[in-house]
Amino acid sequence: MLSEHDTEEPKVDEDSADLRGEERAAQRGGPEADASGQDGGGFELKNALEERDRALAEKADLLDKFQRAQAEFENWRKRMMREKQETQEYAAMHTIESLLPIVDDFERAIETPGLDAEVKKGLELIYGRIIDVFTRAGMKPIEVSGEFDPHLHHAVDRAPAESDEHDQTILEVYQKGYHFKDRLLRPAMVKVAVKE
Repeated sequence: MLSEHDTEEPKVDEDSADLRGEERAAQRGGPEADASGQDGGGFELKNALEERDRALAEKADLLDKFQRAQAEFENWRKRMMREKQETQEYAAMHTIESLLPIVDDFERAIETPGLDAEVKKGLELIYGRIIDVFTRAGMKPIEVSGEFDPHLHHAVDRAPAESDEHDQTILEVYQKGYHFKDRLLRPAMVKVAVKE
């Protein structure tokens, strides 16, 4: 029996002491702790931060690529819509252009000298109806003014100009030209005065 003044040294199991020492070392950073007091946790944190920065940069890059692809797709969609609308709007243009030689034939037939009055009247009616249909579709004749315009007229013949004022003046129209809406369907074939 021990008296109250006597103290008994607590017995410490050596294995338990070793375990407790390892736990304290692990809390301080384990055996990786160096003399400066820094531990391996700092290294792991640095790696985690670098990996986070790489992931953020990759995310920003992917977001930029996505936005570019989205913008390209939107531009493509708008272009397709515009082309579709133009195709619908100008669908009749090629058909009318292919029928213009028939219109020219009607004009020549109407101007034939000595043509029977009834035949001429019938040709004029048919010609008028064709021109009416083409006009409603968007065809307009090119107004031939006195001045030659290479964007609207095709010079197939020329004659000497009487003076500087008459240079590049249209003398005669051989074949009418037409617009289809805002596009040139066919230039007018003309004879032009040219200063020698």
